[in-house]
Amino acid sequence: MNVQIWTWILVGVSFALYFGIAIWARAGSTKEFYVAGGGVSPLANGMATAADWMSAASFISMAGIISFSGYDGSVYLMGWTGGYVLLALLLAPYLRKFGKFTVPDFIGDRYYSNTARTIAVICALIVSFTYVAGQMRGVGIVFSQFLQVDITYGVLIGMAVVLVFALLGGMKGITYTQVAQYCVLIFAFMVPAIFISIQMTGNPIPQIGMGGTLEDGTYLLDKLDSLHTQLGFKEYTDGSKSTWDVFAITLALMAGTAGLPHVIVRFFTVPKVKDARKSAGYALLFIAILYTTAPAVSVFARTNLINTVSEKRYSDLPEWFKNWENTGLISWTDKNEDGRIQYVNSEAIDGKPLYTGDRGENGERLVSNATSERNELYVDRDIMVLANPEIASLPDWVIALVAAGGLAAALSTAAGLLLVISTSVSHDLIKKQLKPDISDKGELMVARISIFVAIIIAGIFGIYPPGFVAAVVALAFGLAAASFFPAIVLGIFDKRMNKQGAITGMVVGISLMLFYMIRFKTGLIGILEPLPESEWWLGTSPEGFGVVAMLINFVLAMVVSRFTTPPPQHVQEIVEDIRIPSGVKEAQSH
Repeated sequence: MNVQIWTWILVGVSFALYFGIAIWARAGSTKEFYVAGGGVSPLANGMATAADWMSAASFISMAGIISFSGYDGSVYLMGWTGGYVLLALLLAPYLRKFGKFTVPDFIGDRYYSNTARTIAVICALIVSFTYVAGQMRGVGIVFSQFLQVDITYGVLIGMAVVLVFALLGGMKGITYTQVAQYCVLIFAFMVPAIFISIQMTGNPIPQIGMGGTLEDGTYLLDKLDSLHTQLGFKEYTDGSKSTWDVFAITLALMAGTAGLPHVIVRFFTVPKVKDARKSAGYALLFIAILYTTAPAVSVFARTNLINTVSEKRYSDLPEWFKNWENTGLISWTDKNEDGRIQYVNSEAIDGKPLYTGDRGENGERLVSNATSERNELYVDRDIMVLANPEIASLPDWVIALVAAGGLAAALSTAAGLLLVISTSVSHDLIKKQLKPDISDKGELMVARISIFVAIIIAGIFGIYPPGFVAAVVALAFGLAAASFFPAIVLGIFDKRMNKQGAITGMVVGISLMLFYMIRFKTGLIGILEPLPESEWWLGTSPEGFGVVAMLINFVLAMVVSRFTTPPPQHVQEIVEDIRIPSGVKEAQSH
């Protein structure tokens, strides 16, 4: 059987499993739709949280960005992993004890204000839509290769698939679907990593193989450093970012993690606070399996890519190159007309490749936006994990397995984000503010309509994203750090924090981050072009600016709260109560 047949079989079987679970676990009430009825076991919730957490950015793009950035890409490993630890230890148990299963609900009640609740809803929608754009882009990339269609059609197909099991099951269906998706994605990530580690270094453990030696006795990382310097790139194991920017991006990703609505809600699907802590521990273990393997996958993929294509004739390239060329994610332009691929450190294509529909003398697809630089090869970072088994000439079934895993990763997070969007609209906006007397059935209908609208908007963002998957997702973390993190932390640990302080901080924080994103990352189409790196404030990248906005949020919230009326006494008592472990008061009374 060829790759196409294997892909149809493995993706078909995994999708049949997902749809079967969604139908079996169909939500019949708002509690089942929002928090799976609160009856999920810690182990199952840990696997579901890991799947929710390890999105297309983790599965597809993180190893890709490390492949191209080398040492600089480590900020994503440190920030996302550290952020989960921060969330699990510092915030999740207290939020679970507070009893509000959405971030806007917590902020609305803690700050005794519907204005605060509305601002939190707006922030949740902005964060979730930015995040889901990256997931839909990842879905589009996998489907485009799987069906050999343009990414746009891949996104549209992905939208239809996510819509089915998100609409049917709500959190109940999504939770058990995500358990299955975790099993698929982690198996799909580890199998090729183990195969390639054995192939290159003889060691079956990728994490150790990355630091191992090749057949000629050369250390793999030394070999990659040598390849990089020969092609004019910086050494793979050296960083180019400033210490401040590394710190800023890492902290923004950590704080953003702790403020992500779709991850926080997972701690309300278990019966007790103790179970929330257990599921956090399980999730961290399951997440670590992929996150410790990603750097090894990056090294293997980068080394194999350079060895496979650099200085090779186009006519001698393996079939995988031409297959991926058809998706528009890899391109070669023969600028010196020697029939060989010159891969050096400069831009090959001005932006994404714009194919003319014509073929060159060597059979390559011609582009109309080739630059005048010497580099002839364009490679989209987001294909590195998906193309890795093909580059390494692994069996067809392994190649197909990675496609199934990539879809599982992107679809699991997309479904969780869409649920947050629908909950923010149906529960926090409609039920809590606009129509308090709405029936349970009516609220469920509004939630499903919200998901439908949200997925259309998310699809548009997926077709026209502001960057590759990991970059889009990193911006979502910056937005969460700038808006939610201070409000949540101060809401738990500062009795004096009032609604005026929280509202001021959130509005200023998210506004600053949005402004910085627009000016330095995305621009405004037809109005403003993104400013270059030389114009960054304090040398801070858009991915790291969330820390600056977060600190301003903290300072403003603290200052404003001290010059305005303290929160009501009953709110201060609630804050005091959620920080006291269960059973302490009873023990003290005896």
